[in-house]
Amino acid sequence: MKQLLATALTALTLAGPALADPVLGIWKTEPDDGSYAHINMQKCGAAICGKIARTFNAQGEYASPNIGKTLVIDMVPDGSGFYAGEVWRPSNDKIYTGKMDLNGNSLALRGCVAGGLICSKQTWTRVQ
Repeated sequence: MKQLLATALTALTLAGPALADPVLGIWKTEPDDGSYAHINMQKCGAAICGKIARTFNAQGEYASPNIGKTLVIDMVPDGSGFYAGEVWRPSNDKIYTGKMDLNGNSLALRGCVAGGLICSKQTWTRVQ
């Protein structure tokens, strides 16, 4: 029995990286009000959260006060590349109902109001 448990634990440990959510990593946003960011998408419990890692404007990288803040909030995957949660828009400091869908190295992210009737969309590209 101990051997069986040890084998199962070893298999799960080795499979861990293979089970990583494909949306994890660094993503570049589209410009919003003249600036864009690199978002670090990580696990946060059973969901995915994205924090602002770096910020850029026309002059290059700059130290925004938003660095480290969570932009993608509790996105829960459905297993087919679609996610639902919330998104924060720094330019107006509002939180919206969020949706994401992954297609290769592109991530379509939408922030919606009115039950999803009115949405704003960005397509992010994978940095790493």
